[in-house]
Amino acid sequence: MPAQSALIVDGLEVSLGGRPVLRGLTFTAEPAEVTALLGPNGAGKTTTIRVLTGLIPPGAGTVRVLGHAPGDPRALARLGLMPQSAGAWSGVRPLELLRYLASLYANPQPVEQVVEALALESFVRTPYRRLSGGQQQAVNLAGALIGRPEFVLLDEPTAGMDPHARRRTWSVIRAFADAGAGVLLTTHAMDEAAALADRVWITDAGRITISGTVAELTAEASLEDVFVAHTQDRS
Repeated sequence: MPAQSALIVDGLEVSLGGRPVLRGLTFTAEPAEVTALLGPNGAGKTTTIRVLTGLIPPGAGTVRVLGHAPGDPRALARLGLMPQSAGAWSGVRPLELLRYLASLYANPQPVEQVVEALALESFVRTPYRRLSGGQQQAVNLAGALIGRPEFVLLDEPTAGMDPHARRRTWSVIRAFADAGAGVLLTTHAMDEAAALADRVWITDAGRITISGTVAELTAEASLEDVFVAHTQDRS
């Protein structure tokens, strides 16, 4: 695996409650690229992100985030995280939140610039708990990017967004990667992965089943068809 990778996951195994969730998961993510980690519900995507942030310890395998072990302060200081939900922010207004988060970093993005890029102006003074799901997602993304991280983890970043907000979010994510940062994206939206990802890794039952660029994977079929062919329906 290339030493310059922003993220290296090699043979990662994790069990929760005695049940194997990640079974030898192996993939990489590079700087200045959007890497999509795709899989059905229960495939271990969110567990993987929790490992990368140090919330869940690996049972086996090697994980390096920006050259350090997960949870290492030297990595966390350069890492951005957009979780699926952020209930702890329920009472705060987005503008207050972003100003606070910006104060934690030495060289944050200007708050006004992030607010404008993600079109938060109309609800930036509304308590977070009163926002729609899509509006909360936009605030979550702003919080993940405000500190100019070198690598960012985005867990279902456009869930609940309308088409205009989705496309705006895509533009922000793409510009972020084009500026040199690495992005790890999980999503159930195949059009989102196809539009954004430089490389796609499809996982099922805790291991990678196929990977490649979007062009490579879709040479003979749609990305959704490739996804269906390489994962199982456990609904």
